Amino acid sequence: MRKLAERLGGNPELWGLVGLLHDLDYEETRENFRLHGVKAAERLEGKLPEEALEAIRAHNELTGYSSDSKLTLALKVADRVSGLIIATALVMPNKRLEEVKISSLKKKFKQKDFARSVNREEILTFAGKLKLGLEELLALSLEALKPIGGELGL
Repeated sequence: MRKLAERLGGNPELWGLVGLLHDLDYEETRENFRLHGVKAAERLEGKLPEEALEAIRAHNELTGYSSDSKLTLALKVADRVSGLIIATALVMPNKRLEEVKISSLKKKFKQKDFARSVNREEILTFAGKLKLGLEELLALSLEALKPIGGELGL
């Protein structure tokens, strides 16, 4: 999210916090996913600006909230593309993010049977709305994840 903020003219600190906190309510809402994002935003009320709360509520379409703000679109695309990157790292010989290349990600992106829960069409739609090409999005996202690979166990 910080890399996307830098690229898209957002606030890296705020966007980074949104990226870290958007799934704050996952354990609480996994039985009723329509509340996922709503409960997190409620917990964060008064601690983050409304644009951040809006993005957290709207990142899950099941909540009924919607937003096409840059922050919301960035959160949605980052959430999805990070799943593809992590799944790709997990099939590398040493299961390390350092092994992942853009070419590998592009190949895995085209393989519909790989990481099936990653919605490629949504990635392309959100990236397009942000005026990012797929290759640029993959490069930014991989660049952002590699330094924290150890923290992710990758």
